[in-house]
Amino acid sequence: MINFESQNDFKLYNPKAYMQWIENVVVSEEFNLEELQFIFCNDDYLLKINQQFLNHDTYTDIITFDQSVGKNILAEIYISTERVAENAKTYKVSFDNELKRVIIHGVLHCMRFGDKTEEEQLKMREKENEKIQMFHVEQN
Repeated sequence: MINFESQNDFKLYNPKAYMQWIENVVVSEEFNLEELQFIFCNDDYLLKINQQFLNHDTYTDIITFDQSVGKNILAEIYISTERVAENAKTYKVSFDNELKRVIIHGVLHCMRFGDKTEEEQLKMREKENEKIQMFHVEQN
């Protein structure tokens, strides 16, 4: 099960397409989807979570609380849509592309992909790019 909720005024366009994409990504890595809860929020909301649970006093685009066991994915993923918008400008990509990157970044963490070392970061970016290519939706 995949759920999307917003703690701000963000509304995900075509959530069914995102659900199908995420499910396809999970299957492509031979994992099982139990439950993914995506919570879209603003910078301040995510900063408070970062301070309270991770003792970090910085803004971030995503925090993943991964409770997966073995190959079964169970997680809450918090995404700051303000950070996503800012990063999209910084990296000169569309908001939609950056949102997909951040969403799948959180899912990849649940599948044991890390990003602490330079080598892990390169592998993560490679996987993000690969999985973004799996997103298919007709635009109106």
